[in-house]
Amino acid sequence: MGTRPPRAGVSEATSPTGRDSEDGVWAGRGRIRAAEVDRTSRAHWEADAASYQAEHGPFLADGDPAGAGFRWGPEGLTEAEAGLLGPAAELVGTRVLEVGCGAGQCSAWLARHGAIAVGVDIAVNQLRHAPSQVAGPDGGSLNLLAASATALPFEASSFDSAFASYGAIQFVADLPGLLAEVSRVLRPGGRWVFSVTHPIRWAFPDEPDADGLTVSGSYFDRTPYVERDGSGAAVYAEFHRTLGDYVAATHRAGFTIVDIVEPEWPEWNRAVWGGWSPLRGRLLPGTMIMSCRAGGP
Repeated sequence: MGTRPPRAGVSEATSPTGRDSEDGVWAGRGRIRAAEVDRTSRAHWEADAASYQAEHGPFLADGDPAGAGFRWGPEGLTEAEAGLLGPAAELVGTRVLEVGCGAGQCSAWLARHGAIAVGVDIAVNQLRHAPSQVAGPDGGSLNLLAASATALPFEASSFDSAFASYGAIQFVADLPGLLAEVSRVLRPGGRWVFSVTHPIRWAFPDEPDADGLTVSGSYFDRTPYVERDGSGAAVYAEFHRTLGDYVAATHRAGFTIVDIVEPEWPEWNRAVWGGWSPLRGRLLPGTMIMSCRAGGP
């Protein structure tokens, strides 16, 4: 999972009208200029990389000591279980792009299974935490580079498949631009699979306990969640789209939707991660995974 699960929804501390906290940070639903978005995301993930990976890296790596693991979300669903990028045996020799790869745990897992994995992330410090040992028996490789998800530095039809595991999508304002770039670099018929916070979660407070089970806002409110420091500069932003928005944008970008997966919370997972918890996971979906195919002649 390339980045942390976002802070979907709002709580009393982050009401729809926003609120100043004791440390001077304003947080809530609010507007953000398009020109601010990449700068804000880059600065946040550069600064947060070490603490994020220290806290969540072992879970993301599925316990692998080398750091190579592939989970689709906080529920713990792995690619080995889901097979959304195809059977593991068919990954050998394929070129796979991870958009918003964070420390590249997912890409490292693919490389270990023989894929030629390439991961991009906007934050260099995230990439510095990449697994150091990914060699597998089938000649897979791992390459990571810093790049924006809306300006991928690759030629057209460069990849057989692409994916984002909580990476980039909710942190860019220009979803059509991101999808157009993914479509451009995929070969016709290539797989595109991405996971995001389940859109319904944005209508509930981002709390792991019973407080997170009462609707606190409109599901149809697409105003971004923004945090600003004492000077008014944005320091964090993420964007809500409804399920219908994702379907429409994906279709307009030329993809065919193959499946929508809503992982259930497993009995073994007792972890609490932000607003994700066993209590809420048994009652509300926390992750949406959309599996698509690129168009072509």
